[in-house]
Amino acid sequence: MTATPLRVGLIGYGLAGSVFHAPLIAATEGLALDTVVTSNPERQQQARAEFPDVTLAATAEELFDRADALDLVVVASPNKTHVPLATAALKAGLPVVVDKPVAGTAAEARTLAALAEERGLLLSVFQNRRWDNDFLTLRRLLADGELGDAWRFESRFERWRPQPKGGWRESGDPAEIGGLLYDLGSHVVDQALVLFGPVTGVYAETDVRRPGAETDDDTFIALTHASGVRSHLYVSATAAQLGPRFRVLGSRAGYVKYGLDPQEAALREGSRPGTVADWGAEDESLWGRIGSGESPLTGGGTPVPTLPGDYPAYYAAVADALRGTGPNPVTALEAAAALDVLEAARRSARDKVTVTL
Repeated sequence: MTATPLRVGLIGYGLAGSVFHAPLIAATEGLALDTVVTSNPERQQQARAEFPDVTLAATAEELFDRADALDLVVVASPNKTHVPLATAALKAGLPVVVDKPVAGTAAEARTLAALAEERGLLLSVFQNRRWDNDFLTLRRLLADGELGDAWRFESRFERWRPQPKGGWRESGDPAEIGGLLYDLGSHVVDQALVLFGPVTGVYAETDVRRPGAETDDDTFIALTHASGVRSHLYVSATAAQLGPRFRVLGSRAGYVKYGLDPQEAALREGSRPGTVADWGAEDESLWGRIGSGESPLTGGGTPVPTLPGDYPAYYAAVADALRGTGPNPVTALEAAAALDVLEAARRSARDKVTVTL
């Protein structure tokens, strides 16, 4: 017999809620999108059009009043609300998924983790880019020893947005937890930690380049891992020429990969997992190359087929964890470790020092 789907309440229907969480929840076997919380009439209409059977609520309090009717709460609202909403959900007896960054500080993330453990509830952090196509491919190459011993990891998440878009993500108010360091930086730091382990030293440079910008829009982070690997991470909204997404150098070979995983663009365009046969697949022209002694741009190296990206795997793992048949895919303590690095990076950039962890 098929198990009854777990009922999910989603708080927030902006970019994160409407583009990522709602479609992925709806596409996951064993989960059912039950309630969407948004006070914005246009977003309510959008949610109803996409999911006709969904219950709409204007406030999170309305959702928590129905805690007995739900099995999971997903917090996809602005960053400054993550901690209070996740805390309220856990105190209401509900497991929680929180979009990244889970909190503004590592201490807050660890407090949330302790509360979840005390209540015996799942607390998971949505680090979807662990399931990017290039990241999955790189993990396989490293596991198979194709690069030899990894020495240097370069990761770029760059965009060309010369005009600020505004909104809380670009606000200079520290309470909003905006800026690229905590936005895209959450992704590149998490990936570096997953690949190469704990960090012992952090150096960072953060700049505000665009006229009218209020917070960092061009940031560089250098990490020294306990393993000896060095990670150089770039996040920028001001990159007029985009560099490779990954360049990884090892004792045997290097791997260079350009272009972004196609899943976000597909979700934004309305494509949905389960309705597309080749979900997450990438055109051969975008495959990375592995080799030594030559540039991939002049034909050096051998093309490496890119594994399909698999964002649906995150919520499938959450469903398994809730049913007790699998581990939490991303723990709050893992997210806290990344926040240790981000806090050190902010301190490094402010004080112009290298921070030892």
